[in-house]
Amino acid sequence: MSEEKKQNQYSADSIQALEGMEHVRMRPSMYIGDVGVRGLHHLVYEVVDNSIDEAMAGHCNAISVAINEDNSISVRDNGRGIPVGMHKKEGVSALEVVMTKIGAGGKFDKDSYKVSGGLHGVGVSVVNALSEHLTARVFRDGKIWKQEYQRGKALYPVKEDGKTEDRGTEVTFRADSTIFQTEILFNYDTLAARLRELSFLNKGIRITITDERRKDDEGNFIKEEFYSEEGLKEFVRYLEETREPLIPNVIAMEGEKNGIPVEVAMTYNTSYAENLHSYVNNINTHEGGTHLSGFRRGLTGTLKKYAEQSGMLDKLKFDIAGDDFREGLTAIISVKVAEPQFEGQTKTKLGNREVSAAVSQAVSQMLSDYLEENPAEAKIIVQKVILAAQARHAAKKAREMVQRKTVMSLGGLPGKLSDCSESDPEVCELFLVEGDSAGGTAKQGRDREFQAILPLRGKILNVEKAMQHRVYDNEEIKNIFTALGVTIGTEEDSKALNVSKLRYKKIVIMCDADVDGSHIATLILTFFFRYMRELVEQGNIYIAAPPLYLVKKGKQKEYAWNDKERDALMKKYGQGATIQRYKGLGEMNADQLWDTTMNPEKRMMRKVVIDSLTEADRVFSMLMGDEVPPRRAFIEANAIYANIDA
Repeated sequence: MSEEKKQNQYSADSIQALEGMEHVRMRPSMYIGDVGVRGLHHLVYEVVDNSIDEAMAGHCNAISVAINEDNSISVRDNGRGIPVGMHKKEGVSALEVVMTKIGAGGKFDKDSYKVSGGLHGVGVSVVNALSEHLTARVFRDGKIWKQEYQRGKALYPVKEDGKTEDRGTEVTFRADSTIFQTEILFNYDTLAARLRELSFLNKGIRITITDERRKDDEGNFIKEEFYSEEGLKEFVRYLEETREPLIPNVIAMEGEKNGIPVEVAMTYNTSYAENLHSYVNNINTHEGGTHLSGFRRGLTGTLKKYAEQSGMLDKLKFDIAGDDFREGLTAIISVKVAEPQFEGQTKTKLGNREVSAAVSQAVSQMLSDYLEENPAEAKIIVQKVILAAQARHAAKKAREMVQRKTVMSLGGLPGKLSDCSESDPEVCELFLVEGDSAGGTAKQGRDREFQAILPLRGKILNVEKAMQHRVYDNEEIKNIFTALGVTIGTEEDSKALNVSKLRYKKIVIMCDADVDGSHIATLILTFFFRYMRELVEQGNIYIAAPPLYLVKKGKQKEYAWNDKERDALMKKYGQGATIQRYKGLGEMNADQLWDTTMNPEKRMMRKVVIDSLTEADRVFSMLMGDEVPPRRAFIEANAIYANIDA
């Protein structure tokens, strides 16, 4: 048979049957979402989830996570320890089965775990498959048992490795650099945020994180401990630290409805943002689902009934919508479901219909009791709802103005927009540029075929402190909506975003590399987070990284993006080298801006990703809200990572 015929033949032999660990290594994104920074950190969460499951089953109350000096990770708990006896069917230790077989583990046995998180019970074996090296140690029945693995395969049978009075499991893994398309470098703050979240969601568990790559002033490793006695009530207080409360306390309940454990905590603040965070078996369901719709229904029905009975709605000339009851609301909904049905492998939306009624009933009962027992606070909440309804009515008119401007024809686009000639959104980029001067330079330096430029005048509106209608009324924000081609508002949800006609795949925030530029970039990011979060979650938002310095000597020149690079170049060129500090984009000529910041083959751009919705919510509120002390403390704590132009 000719070589060409062989290539074109499609037979049973052409089907590649990949099983278990081999499939994980070939298609890792199917199991951990991606092979970038997010997927890398997801490995840690999967191992921790096993320990959390032990805690949820009542067998563990302490979990420790360490980022080791070589960027490997160690997770240890004081649970029962993974069984090490011989597995009858597989003929090897149960530990080896759990670590090397996809779908193996106690999570599939209802007698072992009532509920669990993780990736459908396949987490720890997936971590093993995607690790260059993994060591499992089990402390059980007075002995230490050990087994090591290389890229998912056991190096030797489980062996006894000493005596102990401890119990539990310790997993140490080093992620495989041949799998991940990023440096194997774990971010302490990212991991700490998730562990803090888990401590709130599972009260009574002590969780510690240690960074053995860094030491404090006293020579000790950087370390934090998270422990919560009140659970979600403390979580809400943590999120609300930087906001002005509308009512003095957190409304909370914990119980079981229709066999489903439900925990809810909520409060109101003076802001205009709605902050709902939902969890199923500790998994953040950022796309919501039946538990969130149940919460909304319970909240709206109960508050509306109370408001009508109080007579406070009698003079209102238009209906109150569901959105109005949630303005200034911060709430956390956590449910435990024995057999959760999720939409998609990454578990972002719950589908169990029975959960909706359970949560709705729980919220109705909790809120009814609170309103009856706290009439003064109830009146304040209803007044906030009425103001929100009035503002929404005004916002609808402002939004309609935006919709009228948002058309695909050239005549409907903002006058300041210099559009690109390409019309395929997949290849088009929009640069949001600070000021007309830098905008002019960017227009000259860009590739007109696929790069569009929209200059923004000064600092855009701080949406964190603005009512909705003021946001839609703002000229610069209207221009952003119109240029992007997205629309907002449906009959069901006045804040819903329609991105089906998004005109640019990449939206790049390009500001000066100084304090003012950072502030403007943060204002724009706050706007996207609060009003176009879907674009952030889809990975459409980027931040340009213009260089800070140009180092020259004679005809030689190179750019530096930080002080370390600048010093290295000065050392390289030696005596006679000069430094030019770029304080603004306008100081560059068009060719320099293209070469360093806009050319896809040379530029460095940072994609904006959300590691933790709750932490992002808290940080934006802190940076853009009214409370100065927490903002100052945050800046001081993070100044080491920032380029602050004195």
